[in-house]
Amino acid sequence: MITRRPSNERGHANHGWLDTFHTFSFADYHDPAHMGFRALRVINEDRVQPGRGFPTHPHADMEILTFVLAGALAHADSMGTGSTIRPGDVQRMSAGTGVTHSEFNASRTDPVHLLQIWILPEQRGLRPEYEQKAFPEAERRDQLRLIASQDGADGAVTVHQDVRLYATVLDSGQHVAQALAPGRFAWAQVARGAVVLNGTALAAGDGAAVQGESQLEIVANGAAGTSELLLFDLA
Repeated sequence: MITRRPSNERGHANHGWLDTFHTFSFADYHDPAHMGFRALRVINEDRVQPGRGFPTHPHADMEILTFVLAGALAHADSMGTGSTIRPGDVQRMSAGTGVTHSEFNASRTDPVHLLQIWILPEQRGLRPEYEQKAFPEAERRDQLRLIASQDGADGAVTVHQDVRLYATVLDSGQHVAQALAPGRFAWAQVARGAVVLNGTALAAGDGAAVQGESQLEIVANGAAGTSELLLFDLA
Protein backbone atom coordinates (compact mmCIF):
# COMPACT_ATOMS: atom_id res chain seq x y z
CA MET A 1 0.00 0.00 0.00
CA ILE A 2 1.24 3.45 -0.96
CA THR A 3 -0.10 6.43 1.02
CA ARG A 4 0.78 9.76 -0.57
CA ARG A 5 1.65 12.79 1.56
CA PRO A 6 1.01 15.72 -0.80
CA SER A 7 3.44 18.61 -0.79
CA ASN A 8 0.70 21.22 -0.45
CA GLU A 9 -0.68 19.57 2.69
CA ARG A 10 2.57 19.86 4.64
CA GLY A 11 3.00 22.34 7.43
CA HIS A 12 4.45 25.64 6.22
CA ALA A 13 6.05 28.69 7.79
CA ASN A 14 7.76 31.65 6.13
CA HIS A 15 9.94 33.63 8.52
CA GLY A 16 11.43 35.83 5.80
CA TRP A 17 14.95 34.49 6.22
CA LEU A 18 13.61 30.91 6.29
CA ASP A 19 10.88 29.35 4.15
CA THR A 20 10.17 25.88 5.54
CA PHE A 21 7.82 22.98 4.87
CA HIS A 22 7.21 20.23 7.45
CA THR A 23 6.25 16.73 6.29
CA PHE A 24 5.60 15.79 9.92
CA SER A 25 4.62 17.79 13.00
CA PHE A 26 7.37 20.23 13.96
CA ALA A 27 7.66 23.43 16.00
CA ASP A 28 4.35 25.34 15.77
CA TYR A 29 2.92 22.90 13.22
CA HIS A 30 1.09 20.05 14.95
CA ASP A 31 -1.02 17.41 13.23
CA PRO A 32 -1.76 14.24 15.23
CA ALA A 33 -2.18 12.34 11.95
CA HIS A 34 1.39 13.20 10.89
CA MET A 35 3.74 12.73 13.83
CA GLY A 36 6.31 10.71 11.88
CA PHE A 37 6.57 7.33 10.22
CA ARG A 38 8.23 4.44 12.05
CA ALA A 39 11.59 5.80 13.32
CA LEU A 40 11.42 8.72 10.89
CA ARG A 41 10.38 11.77 12.91
CA VAL A 42 11.15 14.89 10.83
CA ILE A 43 11.57 15.83 7.18
CA ASN A 44 11.86 19.59 6.82
CA GLU A 45 12.43 21.21 3.45
CA ASP A 46 14.19 24.51 4.16
CA ARG A 47 15.20 27.44 2.01
CA VAL A 48 17.52 29.84 3.83
CA GLN A 49 18.24 33.31 2.54
CA PRO A 50 21.85 34.46 1.89
CA GLY A 51 23.82 35.28 5.01
CA ARG A 52 21.10 34.00 7.33
CA GLY A 53 20.63 30.83 9.31
CA PHE A 54 19.91 28.99 12.54
CA PRO A 55 21.76 30.42 15.56
CA THR A 56 23.25 28.10 18.17
CA HIS A 57 20.59 25.81 19.63
CA PRO A 58 20.54 22.46 21.48
CA HIS A 59 19.51 18.92 20.53
CA ALA A 60 19.50 15.62 22.40
CA ASP A 61 18.66 11.98 21.67
CA MET A 62 18.12 12.38 17.93
CA GLU A 63 19.91 11.26 14.77
CA ILE A 64 19.99 14.37 12.53
CA LEU A 65 20.80 14.14 8.83
CA THR A 66 21.28 17.18 6.60
CA PHE A 67 21.11 16.83 2.80
CA VAL A 68 21.79 19.97 0.77
CA LEU A 69 20.06 20.26 -2.61
CA ALA A 70 21.46 23.64 -3.70
CA GLY A 71 23.83 26.18 -2.20
CA ALA A 72 26.10 25.63 0.80
CA LEU A 73 25.43 25.41 4.54
CA ALA A 74 28.06 26.28 7.16
CA HIS A 75 27.94 24.12 10.31
CA ALA A 76 29.55 24.59 13.72
CA ASP A 77 28.90 22.63 16.93
CA SER A 78 29.92 22.13 20.55
CA MET A 79 31.99 19.06 19.57
CA GLY A 80 34.40 21.44 17.85
CA THR A 81 33.27 20.58 14.33
CA GLY A 82 33.26 23.21 11.62
CA SER A 83 32.30 22.29 8.07
CA THR A 84 30.46 23.37 4.94
CA ILE A 85 27.78 21.07 3.51
CA ARG A 86 27.28 21.17 -0.26
CA PRO A 87 25.01 19.31 -2.72
CA GLY A 88 25.70 15.59 -2.56
CA ASP A 89 27.09 15.80 0.98
CA VAL A 90 25.39 14.00 3.84
CA GLN A 91 25.94 15.28 7.37
CA ARG A 92 25.07 13.02 10.30
CA MET A 93 24.96 14.43 13.81
CA SER A 94 24.07 12.09 16.66
CA ALA A 95 22.86 14.46 19.36
CA GLY A 96 22.88 11.79 22.09
CA THR A 97 23.40 13.20 25.58
CA GLY A 98 23.34 16.73 24.19
CA VAL A 99 24.96 18.97 21.61
CA THR A 100 24.55 22.56 20.46
CA HIS A 101 25.10 23.69 16.87
CA SER A 102 24.48 26.46 14.38
CA GLU A 103 23.82 26.37 10.64
CA PHE A 104 24.14 29.36 8.32
CA ASN A 105 23.89 29.97 4.62
CA ALA A 106 27.53 30.13 3.60
CA SER A 107 26.76 32.46 0.66
CA ARG A 108 26.10 36.20 0.66
CA THR A 109 24.31 36.02 -2.70
CA ASP A 110 22.57 32.64 -3.13
CA PRO A 111 19.89 30.90 -1.06
CA VAL A 112 20.50 27.39 0.25
CA HIS A 113 17.93 24.62 -0.24
CA LEU A 114 18.14 21.60 2.05
CA LEU A 115 16.35 18.71 3.65
CA GLN A 116 16.77 18.23 7.39
CA ILE A 117 15.88 14.76 8.61
CA TRP A 118 15.46 13.55 12.19
CA ILE A 119 15.47 9.84 13.05
CA LEU A 120 14.72 8.47 16.51
CA PRO A 121 17.81 6.62 17.82
CA GLU A 122 17.76 2.99 18.91
CA GLN A 123 18.62 4.08 22.45
CA ARG A 124 18.87 7.25 24.47
CA GLY A 125 21.97 8.69 26.07
CA LEU A 126 24.44 7.92 23.27
CA ARG A 127 27.72 9.80 23.00
CA PRO A 128 27.37 12.77 20.60
CA GLU A 129 29.02 12.17 17.21
CA TYR A 130 29.54 13.99 13.92
CA GLU A 131 30.12 12.59 10.45
CA GLN A 132 30.04 14.05 6.93
CA LYS A 133 30.59 12.30 3.61
CA ALA A 134 30.24 13.25 -0.07
CA PHE A 135 28.21 11.20 -2.53
CA PRO A 136 28.86 12.60 -6.03
CA GLU A 137 25.91 12.78 -8.39
CA ALA A 138 27.59 10.22 -10.64
CA GLU A 139 27.17 7.65 -7.83
CA ARG A 140 23.47 8.48 -7.50
CA ARG A 141 22.50 8.94 -11.15
CA ASP A 142 19.99 6.36 -12.34
CA GLN A 143 20.72 4.11 -9.37
CA LEU A 144 19.92 3.93 -5.68
CA ARG A 145 23.01 4.87 -3.66
CA LEU A 146 23.09 3.93 0.02
CA ILE A 147 23.99 7.11 1.92
CA ALA A 148 23.09 6.24 5.54
CA SER A 149 22.69 2.96 7.39
CA GLN A 150 23.11 1.34 10.79
CA ASP A 151 26.25 -0.53 9.70
CA GLY A 152 27.80 2.17 7.52
CA ALA A 153 27.90 -0.24 4.57
CA ASP A 154 29.30 0.86 1.20
CA GLY A 155 30.77 4.02 2.70
CA ALA A 156 27.44 5.33 4.01
CA VAL A 157 27.26 7.49 7.13
CA THR A 158 26.35 5.53 10.24
CA VAL A 159 23.05 6.11 12.04
CA HIS A 160 22.09 4.58 15.37
CA GLN A 161 18.85 3.05 14.12
CA ASP A 162 17.70 0.22 11.84
CA VAL A 163 17.31 2.46 8.80
CA ARG A 164 18.79 2.35 5.32
CA LEU A 165 18.60 5.62 3.38
CA TYR A 166 19.12 5.70 -0.38
CA ALA A 167 19.43 8.64 -2.77
CA THR A 168 18.92 8.72 -6.51
CA VAL A 169 19.00 11.25 -9.34
CA LEU A 170 16.94 10.00 -12.28
CA ASP A 171 17.14 11.26 -15.82
CA SER A 172 13.85 11.63 -17.67
CA GLY A 173 12.22 8.24 -18.20
CA GLN A 174 14.80 6.28 -16.19
CA HIS A 175 13.82 3.90 -13.40
CA VAL A 176 15.24 2.08 -10.39
CA ALA A 177 13.91 -0.85 -8.37
CA GLN A 178 14.38 -1.89 -4.76
CA ALA A 179 13.22 -5.03 -2.93
CA LEU A 180 11.57 -4.54 0.45
CA ALA A 181 12.00 -7.43 2.89
CA PRO A 182 8.95 -8.87 4.68
CA GLY A 183 7.95 -6.72 7.65
CA ARG A 184 9.90 -3.69 6.37
CA PHE A 185 8.41 -0.29 5.60
CA ALA A 186 9.56 2.54 3.36
CA TRP A 187 9.19 6.26 2.94
CA ALA A 188 9.86 8.02 -0.36
CA GLN A 189 10.52 11.77 -0.49
CA VAL A 190 10.72 13.61 -3.81
CA ALA A 191 13.25 16.44 -3.67
CA ARG A 192 12.79 17.68 -7.25
CA GLY A 193 11.10 16.63 -10.44
CA ALA A 194 8.41 13.95 -10.40
CA VAL A 195 8.30 10.16 -10.23
CA VAL A 196 5.85 7.28 -10.27
CA LEU A 197 6.22 4.89 -7.32
CA ASN A 198 4.46 1.55 -7.89
CA GLY A 199 1.86 3.35 -9.99
CA THR A 200 1.44 6.33 -7.63
CA ALA A 201 2.44 9.69 -9.09
CA LEU A 202 4.59 11.87 -6.80
CA ALA A 203 5.66 15.46 -7.48
CA ALA A 204 8.40 17.58 -5.91
CA GLY A 205 7.81 17.89 -2.15
CA ASP A 206 5.50 14.88 -2.03
CA GLY A 207 6.23 11.99 0.28
CA ALA A 208 4.77 8.49 0.40
CA ALA A 209 4.46 5.88 3.14
CA VAL A 210 4.93 2.31 1.93
CA GLN A 211 3.78 -0.83 3.70
CA GLY A 212 2.94 -4.35 2.55
CA GLU A 213 4.96 -4.04 -0.67
CA SER A 214 7.74 -6.47 -1.61
CA GLN A 215 9.14 -4.56 -4.58
CA LEU A 216 9.43 -0.84 -5.24
CA GLU A 217 9.61 0.51 -8.79
CA ILE A 218 10.47 4.19 -9.19
CA VAL A 219 10.15 5.74 -12.64
CA ALA A 220 11.08 9.36 -13.42
CA ASN A 221 8.26 11.30 -15.07
CA GLY A 222 9.49 12.06 -18.56
CA ALA A 223 7.87 15.51 -18.63
CA ALA A 224 9.55 16.65 -15.40
CA GLY A 225 13.16 16.44 -16.51
CA THR A 226 15.69 15.30 -13.92
CA SER A 227 14.20 14.01 -10.66
CA GLU A 228 15.80 13.51 -7.26
CA LEU A 229 14.47 11.25 -4.52
CA LEU A 230 15.34 9.91 -1.08
CA LEU A 231 14.15 6.44 -0.12
CA PHE A 232 14.06 5.23 3.50
CA ASP A 233 13.96 1.49 4.25
CA LEU A 234 12.60 1.25 7.82
CA ALA A 235 11.99 -1.41 10.45
